Amino acid sequence: MVRTFLLRGLSAAILTTLVSACADSATTSPNDVGLATGAAETSFLVLGAGNAVPATLAADVARLGGSITSTAPEIGLAVVELTRGDARLALGKLRGVSDVAADVVLQWQDPSQEVEMVELSEAEVAAAVGAATPSPAGFGDAAAFRAIQWAPGAISAPAAWNAGQRGRGARVAILDGGIRHTHIDIAPGLDAAASRSFVPGQPYNADVGTFWHGTHVAGIVGARGIGTVGIAPEATLIGVKVLHNGSGAFSWVVNGIVYAATPTAAGGAGADILNMSLGAGYLRQGRDAAQLSNLLSRAVMYARQQGALVITAAGNSAVDLDRSANLVFFPGQAAGAVNVSALGPMGWAVPGATFDLDRPASYTNYGQSAITLAAPGGDFVLPGTQSCTKGPLTRACWVFDLVMAPCRGGGTSNGSYCWAAGTSMAAPAAAGVAALIVGKYGKMAPAQLEAILRASADDLGKPGNDDFYGRGRVNAARAVQ
Repeated sequence: MVRTFLLRGLSAAILTTLVSACADSATTSPNDVGLATGAAETSFLVLGAGNAVPATLAADVARLGGSITSTAPEIGLAVVELTRGDARLALGKLRGVSDVAADVVLQWQDPSQEVEMVELSEAEVAAAVGAATPSPAGFGDAAAFRAIQWAPGAISAPAAWNAGQRGRGARVAILDGGIRHTHIDIAPGLDAAASRSFVPGQPYNADVGTFWHGTHVAGIVGARGIGTVGIAPEATLIGVKVLHNGSGAFSWVVNGIVYAATPTAAGGAGADILNMSLGAGYLRQGRDAAQLSNLLSRAVMYARQQGALVITAAGNSAVDLDRSANLVFFPGQAAGAVNVSALGPMGWAVPGATFDLDRPASYTNYGQSAITLAAPGGDFVLPGTQSCTKGPLTRACWVFDLVMAPCRGGGTSNGSYCWAAGTSMAAPAAAGVAALIVGKYGKMAPAQLEAILRASADDLGKPGNDDFYGRGRVNAARAVQ
């Protein structure tokens, strides 16, 4: 369960509406993968044998009265439109085809967000931009809402920044919904030319509502330090839109992975790191589950082969993934993914209170078999209605336990910021640490990058691999020592 809040104006009252958002909160009701009862199957994922699209597929599909709408030859995938009644059976019999699955549309993020916002005026934006001049020490401290950000300190990011390690040169693809490309903390680091949308009829910089999950996630990775500061504030961000209003077809997600990981010389985004704060839970024995799991794993392993590390959100259903029986969560449980659980304080802003920034969040999925690392995701369980003040804002104390980052805002706003909590917020914190590593040492094999993340993490919980922390909570300063 996730609370998402925005605030309009520095003196506005907060809305205390409980909403679900981020990562794969939709998994509280697992998807039995396949189309809804009565829905017609018309779009299919056709997987070629040996990870190759059959050379005769286009002609064979045309003879069946269908067409190929897209291909990802790198992983042997073709998306086929075919309306005849025996389409699945007919496609499965074609030469060189190993598997066929319906190209289902899933709710990868919960879109039911009721939001309020902190929206800087034009004068406040100008003042914040003017004050946010980078300095050798105290980098990011001038950001308008830096005093409200507990997450960077929880993973020792300021020590990395002040040592000059801020992610410059690293390329991080945000596979998500729309990116607010004109946001004051996003625009300076966004590679708009490389950004793409795989959602038909929608550009990469569009979405629904005023939150825009992808914008919040991008800000956690690389906000430039004007309103808030990201974990890797000088990394290059790439928007890869695979969802709209939290929903997306499997083919959109998979094609986004392939594009993001493909080198720029071959027409891709050339990302070093892919952040996937999205997910769906479904039954292992559900319709097409095996085929879709295989397809996602193919895509993630392709990314690794191209030199890109895939970082995923573990999910927000408080499920023990070691004992989830027939329930599986993807892409977090795909082979080769670095799966991140969420941590969050309870009472961080309460005067004189003690708090634990490494406390496992109340909603996070867990399990030694599934969790690679842990990172700050925030929480919302502090009881009571007491008010607290941090920086320029006074709000209910529990609100400050959430994670603040850029968001879409209303109208023409380019300076809006939201609070949210979820493994969606934890994954980009880990992706930001990975970007700091690439920024210092240059492009490296994903196995090496993952090894540094693991080795530099703080081993919390029981020694070694832990249910909630995996190999540990990421530590930015140690990662770049």
